[in-house]
Amino acid sequence: MSVTASLARQLAAMAVPALPIRRGGCVVAADGNILEAVGVRAGIGHRVTLGPAGLSGEIIGFRDGRALLMGLSPLPGIAPGALVLADVGGNGVAVGEALLGRVIDGLGRPLDGLGPIEASAAVSPSPPPLLPQARARVTQPLATGVRAIDALLSFGIGQRIGIMAGTGVGKSVLLGQITRWAQADVVVMALIGERSREISDFIDTELAGPARARTVTIAVPASDAMLCRVRGAQRAFAIAEWFRSQGRQVLLILDSLSRVVHGAREVAMARGEPTGARGFPPSALQLVADLAERAGGDRRSGGSITLVATVLAENDDRSDPVVDAARGVMDGHVLLSRRLAGRGQFPAIDLVSSASRVMIDIASEDHVRAAQRFRRMVALIEENRDLVLMGAYAPGQDAELDLALALQPVLAAFMAQDRAIQADWADSIATLAQIVADDSGLGSAA
Repeated sequence: MSVTASLARQLAAMAVPALPIRRGGCVVAADGNILEAVGVRAGIGHRVTLGPAGLSGEIIGFRDGRALLMGLSPLPGIAPGALVLADVGGNGVAVGEALLGRVIDGLGRPLDGLGPIEASAAVSPSPPPLLPQARARVTQPLATGVRAIDALLSFGIGQRIGIMAGTGVGKSVLLGQITRWAQADVVVMALIGERSREISDFIDTELAGPARARTVTIAVPASDAMLCRVRGAQRAFAIAEWFRSQGRQVLLILDSLSRVVHGAREVAMARGEPTGARGFPPSALQLVADLAERAGGDRRSGGSITLVATVLAENDDRSDPVVDAARGVMDGHVLLSRRLAGRGQFPAIDLVSSASRVMIDIASEDHVRAAQRFRRMVALIEENRDLVLMGAYAPGQDAELDLALALQPVLAAFMAQDRAIQADWADSIATLAQIVADDSGLGSAA
């Protein structure tokens, strides 16, 4: 080998490979929760690293040639001139079988102390929804183990349901029952904006036992950044969509949708969007429809996502914009009543104000007819409650009302259920039929 060739080989061995170029910027202004930076070359939704401590943030918009950044965690110590680097890894959501039984935060980091999670793939946090022709119809019932729901407000596989309630009326307990007993291959539980104690209590009590092994839990406590609420919800949907693409029947529980929308409102207002109904920018309320449209059945894979989302009716206000938006895009809603909860009824379902829009497609004609008759009797009792209590109604004036009043203890007992007792689907339907039968109703009351 010649001297020239030998020197060439040595020089080639000493060559340093080209390093990736990371275009950075710097912080130039701060206004509340928003940082402004120049020199950042990345799009909206891209993650960035801030300052020498490597704090996490995200680009939420642009103004006058500057990038608007919001922290995904508290941003202490950020000063003018702090370095801003766009993350190389992107914003993909890690998915895979290894997520089952694990608890993660809104950014995908483990919270259960069981070590890192080995993902099998990464997906977009906000993919386009299924096209209308790619969606499967809701034709199969989903047994939840809750008698009042299975018999009177039957859920379907691939349905989108809103549970609407104020605080302290038992929605977390009801969600726990559905999580443990619903017939689903995978449960994705998104606990967004709740107190840390409530999150840990829910995981330790409601997800104990076999239900834990099939559940992926995304926990975003109230102390986390507002932006994390939105990203946590999007991560939960992305994980559910991946399992659906594998042909699995997924139950996605979002508690609560209201907290997610509140987080989106803070982000929208921070970047200067105009406000609309009761201070909600249009993009925040649009998020309700965007998330709901990601649920449903997939004709290609055969999988489905059944969405059960809680909606917080602040001060029991049923005209809340989030409640209205959710009711408009969901396939059904279950309203929990503080009045019924005060009477000691659990679950405190206001049957007259609740509805399942797919029940007629998933239940038999006899079942639907029995449920309608039961609902009619409950409505008659509620409409005439004041007259009866005042003694202004005399028995014999209305035969249907007389029957409903005679059956009132049986109706109330059917609606109530101990939190530890799972109701069988077939037994619930059979009992309903017996109660409302003309020739056996009074006998059942006895």
